[in-house]
Amino acid sequence: MEPRLAEAHLGGLLSQLGLDAEYVRGEADTLWWRRSPGDEVPVVDFVGGYGSLVLGHNHPEVVRCARELLDRQVPVHAQFSDHPYANDLALALNRVLWREFGTDEPYSAIFASTGAEAVEIALKHAEMARGARVAALRDEIEAHLADAPADLAERVREHNEGRYGTPPVFLTLEGSFHGKLAGSVQLTHNAGYRLPFRTLAVQARFVAGGEVAKEVEACRVTLLDVRDGQLVERDLPVIAAFFVEPIQGEGGIHVLDAEVAADIRAAADAGGFPVVVDEIQTGIGRTGAFFASSHVGLRGDYVLLAKALGGGIAKAAVTLLRQSAYVPEFELVHSSTFAKDAFSCHIGSRVVDLVERLDACGRAAERGAALESALRAVQADFPTVVADVRGRGLMLGLEFHDQSGAAGPVGELAGQGLLGYVLAGYLLNAHHVRVFPTASASHTLRFEPSVFITDEQIDRLATGLRAVCAALRDNPSALLPG
Repeated sequence: MEPRLAEAHLGGLLSQLGLDAEYVRGEADTLWWRRSPGDEVPVVDFVGGYGSLVLGHNHPEVVRCARELLDRQVPVHAQFSDHPYANDLALALNRVLWREFGTDEPYSAIFASTGAEAVEIALKHAEMARGARVAALRDEIEAHLADAPADLAERVREHNEGRYGTPPVFLTLEGSFHGKLAGSVQLTHNAGYRLPFRTLAVQARFVAGGEVAKEVEACRVTLLDVRDGQLVERDLPVIAAFFVEPIQGEGGIHVLDAEVAADIRAAADAGGFPVVVDEIQTGIGRTGAFFASSHVGLRGDYVLLAKALGGGIAKAAVTLLRQSAYVPEFELVHSSTFAKDAFSCHIGSRVVDLVERLDACGRAAERGAALESALRAVQADFPTVVADVRGRGLMLGLEFHDQSGAAGPVGELAGQGLLGYVLAGYLLNAHHVRVFPTASASHTLRFEPSVFITDEQIDRLATGLRAVCAALRDNPSALLPG
């Protein structure tokens, strides 16, 4: 037997949980599971590529576009040249943003391949902009000191010198998830992902929803300046940016409260730092609006998109930056080999067109309401098992009551954070329904199907969930693999 060298440890865990399925075809919300040669079983997919498949697997118009691009032999590798198709995609995204937020301010676009890379772009750009603000403030204070009494100038310089190099702080909410790269993982609240790499650099602070102003004040560092012969305090720009998800996907499907959104916006405006709205999982129509942040009126200075932008085929991401907050020189110090290529940009433009033309936002709202109704009916039938149903549109979660105290193997697995994966394995094998828990709250199952999910498919999910709930209540061992 050939050795398994690709993620062998993960593969072993999937096998133990009954999740080691090989999928060989996909269409809309169905994946075909090859259990053995000649035996392909259709599985209803409620995972949806963790939010990537707003239009489902292999949407025919997206596939047609991809084939046309490949037949035309469009270049992927034509770096450092003109890319008009990238500008077309940026304009298409701007037009939707202007409509949903009632603004006409342009957003510049820096393209990438993945969502985590879009986060890294935002981190780097925010720090570059903050550094420029620090330098401008230092120059301003030095100009004032040139005319100040010598003793005051010396005192100010002694006080300030060790403070100009204060490292940046990035704020984000408790429960956040912004990726797993070296920088972005520091903005991810889950300690299991973050702490092994805590020495790598970026400093992040995690903010409780009602304590935005308090946390901003805690980050305050003051400099001294001289005005009219008197010492005055000046605030050093320390906070580089505040990252926020309109719905925390990996954190358990928690919808951003409108009051918290307003607090973040007010604090950023007062403090002069940008708000980075991470729409990587929520964007492109999934929640019933193209930008989920429009539901709570939070217009970001930066807006991050990925996942669904590639139509389930291309790897595409973009960081949109409000031009009033944009540093043009950033384009000379950041690049990405596969970003802004013809294939992914044309696919992205086709996706935006389809979402608009098919009223995917309206479909997400209507289909989401049907799915939420089914989940709430399950909760009503099993109130001692299901703790909550929450989310918006086609980004919903079903939270189970804590099972870690239950007797037997299921209780032990729940204590290890594996309950959601056990339930996912049962649903796959017994009901041919594909779901997964949220990464940082594994007792919450997530549901992110496409806008074409059918009533029949929702009914199959509800049937499977009722079986799960009945087993958790009466006979948990029935859920175990094998």
